[in-house]
Amino acid sequence: MRVFITGGAGFIGSHLADALIARGDSVTILDNMSTGSAKNIAHLAGKITVHEGDIRDLALVEKLIQDCDLVLHMAAALGVKNIMEHTIESIDRNFTGSEVVLNAATKFDKRLIIASTSEIYGKNPNQPLNEESDRVVGAPQKIRWTYSDAKALEEAVAHTLHKTHGLKVTIVRFFNTVGPRQTGQYGMVVPRFIQAALKNEDIIIYDDGSQSRVFCHVQDAVKAVLTLADTDSTIGDYFNVGGVGETTIKELATKIIERTQSKSTITYIPYTDAYPAGFEDMQRRVPDITKIKKTIDWAPTHTLDSIIDSVAASLKN
Repeated sequence: MRVFITGGAGFIGSHLADALIARGDSVTILDNMSTGSAKNIAHLAGKITVHEGDIRDLALVEKLIQDCDLVLHMAAALGVKNIMEHTIESIDRNFTGSEVVLNAATKFDKRLIIASTSEIYGKNPNQPLNEESDRVVGAPQKIRWTYSDAKALEEAVAHTLHKTHGLKVTIVRFFNTVGPRQTGQYGMVVPRFIQAALKNEDIIIYDDGSQSRVFCHVQDAVKAVLTLADTDSTIGDYFNVGGVGETTIKELATKIIERTQSKSTITYIPYTDAYPAGFEDMQRRVPDITKIKKTIDWAPTHTLDSIIDSVAASLKN
């Protein structure tokens, strides 16, 4: 199978490329290397075709999609810190870029998987979140929610194209996916904490650390994506992909210190010292993965302990 991955040099995209090459597929990547990295795919040199460019480049995207069988649309401007510091560019890349990919996949009748996000649910207090949970987001001036808005619009366009033009699309809503190659550069909490722990530096927690999340290893997420792509009955549908085992950020930091045998201490700072004006957080984010379990018999295999060990090992190397 010929597979085209937008954002293929990124965190999830590069792991998808690994899995596809391992099973014998042909892989072509498009990445602008803004949040992706050439080193993420350096070990695949000679095995994949790489184009450095922008998903808003209509002619390039159409050419690459026309020549493939499956499109995995993973490209996005992501990370809360990145979104807040580069708001207009991020909105344009996340919406306009996705519109180009969606229209091209429709034009050439290609199977498409879209990487969406748990961010679309916003700060809905009713947890866990299932696929039909309401979106609850803050005021437009709370810039953090522009990522949520852009991805929700992307989903709406994909749904409309499926209904009106038969686009063969499946939407994947990732919840806090973590693992090797993820960078702490844009505020991603697990690599940021582990990097600090390995250096015996202070682990900095924003606010009081009582906010909670559920983490999913990238290998589990990749298996979910590829199984969904291979299952025609998932066309036109949307699925949460997340881990199990809710943990507070303070508990996460404590566990990381224990598992890495670090001498780090935990330091707390207010959000106002970490983010520019317009930031807002949610207290809990817990996925309900009942739907995907029933549909493709998928469930995560990694525990939080194995996730921490995996990321720590990769950072040591």
